[in-house]
Amino acid sequence: MSDHKQSVISRVDEVSKELLSLSHKIHANPEVAWQEFESSAAVIKTLSDHGFDVVEQVSALPTAFRAEFGSGDLTVALCAEYDALPGLGHACGHNIIASSSVGAAIALASVARDLNIRVVVLGTPAEEGGGGKIVMLERGAFDGIDVAALVHPGPVDVAFAEPFAVRHIAVKFSGKAAHAAAYPEQGVNAADAFTIAQVAIGLLRQQLPSTVRVHGVMTRGGEAPNAIPEVTEGRWYVRATSTKLMEETFDRVAKCFEAGALATGCVLEIHDESEPYSEFTNHPNLNDIYKLNAQAIGRVFDDNDPRIKMNRASTDLGNVSKVIASIHPYIGVNSGSAVNHQKEFAAACITADADQAVLDASKAMAMTLVDIASDPALREYVKGYSRP
Repeated sequence: MSDHKQSVISRVDEVSKELLSLSHKIHANPEVAWQEFESSAAVIKTLSDHGFDVVEQVSALPTAFRAEFGSGDLTVALCAEYDALPGLGHACGHNIIASSSVGAAIALASVARDLNIRVVVLGTPAEEGGGGKIVMLERGAFDGIDVAALVHPGPVDVAFAEPFAVRHIAVKFSGKAAHAAAYPEQGVNAADAFTIAQVAIGLLRQQLPSTVRVHGVMTRGGEAPNAIPEVTEGRWYVRATSTKLMEETFDRVAKCFEAGALATGCVLEIHDESEPYSEFTNHPNLNDIYKLNAQAIGRVFDDNDPRIKMNRASTDLGNVSKVIASIHPYIGVNSGSAVNHQKEFAAACITADADQAVLDASKAMAMTLVDIASDPALREYVKGYSRP
């Protein structure tokens, strides 16, 4: 193992108490998309304390930031996510993402001059459906970055991300209220419209390939049992292995909602909640380097474990990966039967195993970026690929 790798490992160990304190602090105060004020502030303070220059509210987003250290001609970025899920807290473990990205950045700062690199941490809000990275990419926050990385927690370790492209949509049916017993014939039932749409989507799933996912929830179903529901609303995701297939599937799903409106006489409104997330562009050489480094510090990869499917979850880093060389591996927290987006998984994200994952992810990411910076061919590769 190179001296630089030994240095970043030692540096993570030196700041381990700070990293774990940060992880637990974010976990204890879950903040949903666009509202991550305390979480982003905690991350910013830790980076500032370690000599990073921080610009807050980048891209005109109140909880986004860009922190920098060094001035080398290769710019490596660690993406910190810190938003939680409504009603589920940190059931996707973004506290681990934020703290491990900070850990890798602090470690890399200790060798930045030797490796001729600039280390950047991007605070990226609203990954859970808001597309914070997409907004930041479009507004220039990723400009000048040659390679981007984060490590996402899951039940087990997975080196390759294979996320679905996804479109997040909000749906609203508007009908007409009436007394459900006295004047039902004068109502236009928005709940019936939603029911018809859901049944149609359920039937459509029989004809959809395994490379597609369609799912959603009703967020407003009516106000009173003795009144014909005038308005119903919901949130739906359409996912697929490619953007093209996602758009083709969305057109079919939209017709199911149109069927509900047509059958009941309701007015339908559909709009996107964020820009669509793209499928992820992997770089096998970079992923393999991460895997070797993770194995070197004791991580184990089992491709036969059925829980590796977390690597199919959608991410707004997919859009970044189209223009910047990116890696998005997964690190296991030994959560047993609990999987992401369950309350049990949220509880697993502050255990001793989760704390170890924070430190291991920090080290493996830093080691991987050391390898990229140390190899002239890899430096040239990521600089040639990246084109924001």
